[in-house]
Amino acid sequence: MVPVIVIENVAVATVDAEDTYHADGHVVVGDDGRIAAVGAGRFPADLPRVDGTGCLVTPGLVNTHHHLYQWATRGLALDETLFGWLTTLYPIWGRLDAEIVGAAAGAGLGWLALSGCTTSMDHHYVFPRDGGDVLEAEIEAARRLGVRFHPTRGSMDLSRKDGGLPPDNVVEKTDEALAATEAAIDRWHDPSPDAMLQIAVAPCSPFSVTERLMSEAAELARRKGVRLHTHLAETDDEEDFCRERFGCTPVEYAERLGWLGDDVWLAHGVHLDDAAIARLGATGTGVAHCPSSNARLGAGAARVRELLDHRVPVGLGVDGSASQEAAHLGEELRQALYTARIRGGPGALNAREALRLGTMGGARCLGRQDDLGSIEVGKLADLVVWRLDGLGHEGIDDKLAALVFGPAAPVELSLVGGRPIVERGELVHGDAETLAREARRAHDRLLRT
Repeated sequence: MVPVIVIENVAVATVDAEDTYHADGHVVVGDDGRIAAVGAGRFPADLPRVDGTGCLVTPGLVNTHHHLYQWATRGLALDETLFGWLTTLYPIWGRLDAEIVGAAAGAGLGWLALSGCTTSMDHHYVFPRDGGDVLEAEIEAARRLGVRFHPTRGSMDLSRKDGGLPPDNVVEKTDEALAATEAAIDRWHDPSPDAMLQIAVAPCSPFSVTERLMSEAAELARRKGVRLHTHLAETDDEEDFCRERFGCTPVEYAERLGWLGDDVWLAHGVHLDDAAIARLGATGTGVAHCPSSNARLGAGAARVRELLDHRVPVGLGVDGSASQEAAHLGEELRQALYTARIRGGPGALNAREALRLGTMGGARCLGRQDDLGSIEVGKLADLVVWRLDGLGHEGIDDKLAALVFGPAAPVELSLVGGRPIVERGELVHGDAETLAREARRAHDRLLRT
């Protein structure tokens, strides 16, 4: 059981089907960690109260694409395209171990929590043979901090000598990768509605994974009842690779291998033609939109307006901290809005749609839309109270507009299942300075090795 809490005197953006918004409302968290009431004005019962004056409460943000281990290699290959960036960093990542990954995950997840994230996935696909249990290391970091976590067991089995991009020392044998993926599901996956930990299957990309691993991974995921994730259509280089090697576009390749469906979400989806967008919409395949990472690597801008118009589930991702050093999920709301407007003008995306990407859109990508992503009675109380009455937001009367268009807003309170993980801008279950010191040691050791 968790404490019953009434958050009142607060603006409420529910992100329900009608986009209900209360300029002055309340949210009640029940002792089961779910939302007991939401509405306008005060809640009449005499219960413990949180005064939300000057604040906005939203659903917790959902991060749909990340590589937490990359916190240990931030600030490198700053002016490379994706393929150049990867070939620079693969040799370094080949020296990862559980201690380094645990420290990087702690820093990355702590920073995400401070940026309004309550649920994060992670796409981990580098498993050095002598590195220890790196997946367990990041899972333990998430448990300590109290965030809801969806790590994916990634894999690579197509090395440079076989026509792929990664060097031999960071790939696995196909059968070993499949067996390790199944073992991770059996050990860690919790299918329950209030799960704090769920596993997905995530071969890395068309240029680092064989056709056999892609197709058999899809079969494994569906046999186990878990979701599928991979990178797709991120760059022109990938488009060229797929056409030269497979004779088709990345989306056509994915469909050929059984990788379209409402249990799949794809990272980036930048280079999609009209036919590809239509196929994603028809199959219910989701997209993790990573606007800052795509800009940092010069990959392009995803066609978010068209994706939404075709009913494609679209969530937001910060991507790995080595390709998007800010890694601030709250700021991705504004980045998504700006990127859409650069492509399509001021009508391409509005503040409510941007918030929906970061909440319900992300919940749909992860298959958690029945329990996360909106403030509705019966849903899990994963909530963020944003402070919007400081100098940086003064004069923006609409609190939702202040959150999306204004500077990064401090998190006054963040709840996961009704339990605080951030209070007054500080982590409840971790110390930011300690996490930073551990991440610095991991970075230094990795680069010295």
